[in-house]
Amino acid sequence: MKNITILGSTGSVGTQTLEVVKNFGGEFNILGLAAGENTSLLQEQILEFNADYFHCNPSISEDPNFATILKHELSLLEMAEDPNLDLLVTATSGTVAIEPTLKAIESGTNIALANKETIVVAGQLVTQAAKKKNVSILPLDSEPNAIWQCLEGETSAVKKLIITASGGSIRDVPINKLSDITPHEALNHPNWQMGSKITIDSATMMNKVFEIIEAHYLFNVPFENIEVVIHPQSIVHSLVEFEDGSIKAVLSAPDMRIPIQYALLYPTRMFNYSTPKLELTRLRNLDFYEPDYSRYPCLKMALEVAKLGDSWPAALTGADDAAVALFLNGEIGFMEIPIIIEESLKHHAPTNQPTLHELISASEISKNHTRQIIGDTQ
Repeated sequence: MKNITILGSTGSVGTQTLEVVKNFGGEFNILGLAAGENTSLLQEQILEFNADYFHCNPSISEDPNFATILKHELSLLEMAEDPNLDLLVTATSGTVAIEPTLKAIESGTNIALANKETIVVAGQLVTQAAKKKNVSILPLDSEPNAIWQCLEGETSAVKKLIITASGGSIRDVPINKLSDITPHEALNHPNWQMGSKITIDSATMMNKVFEIIEAHYLFNVPFENIEVVIHPQSIVHSLVEFEDGSIKAVLSAPDMRIPIQYALLYPTRMFNYSTPKLELTRLRNLDFYEPDYSRYPCLKMALEVAKLGDSWPAALTGADDAAVALFLNGEIGFMEIPIIIEESLKHHAPTNQPTLHELISASEISKNHTRQIIGDTQ
């Protein structure tokens, strides 16, 4: 059995990971579960999967309800360095997973990666540490997971990585109506069931910039050899073009449990009765087209920032995190998201060859700058 700890077990990816675990009960043993404030669901998960220990923020060690489950509350770092751990699943949002990920890598533990900030903020540090310790980073998100599958067994040089994008919840809204988009409308994704933050990032296509950064570090491909195409059906999850002109793609129904299962069971593929199966004869169209930058201004602006490297991507994540929160709280409009991010980044003082502490600090400072811009205008 594979011993697993899940950071972010009560979120969208975390709960779907546990669904996969439940479907293959004989393959996995849950050592630890970590969550934020959803303590009621966390308690249910601890009892159902008989986890050895848990973590939540803020601590609830004095909560009498948790005292009855007779489990140990550990820090994220303590969970990550457990010598019995085989696979650390990072399904949190924000930068909280970066340090535990590095701690697990130091211990020789493989990483099942869903937390985008880990690579976007600290890609060079994390990938270099993984290479040094011969640790595998197994991407859970459908797009990098598809690229990983396409590259399996290949020894030839990659000409291009092609990352697909659904276009998000606002892809069919007239451009002159985008300023009127409400949080409720933006959260109504046509294909995927995801958390609020990633759903808004999908609508702005900021998530594609983060996936380009991930692909750059995880697969060692230059930025100029990575492109994004809109694929509304979300059936083709990414493609790899090789020098001979051939293109490999991964197709499946848009269900996160499928790439999660591939990573958890790797290198074995097993039948899962609960996940949808793709029926090619029912497909009528597979469309692909270039993104319209007037609809997705974040895509062009943020990619230029990402290419600057060093501490710039970290600052980008902080500004985006704050801007999305401001939109969800009704403090700014949808089309103000890229404007306020760009304004916030003007305050960033870049650091060359930054340490992990400096990277996380850059993200937090940028987040505060973004909030302050709105505070100053109100």
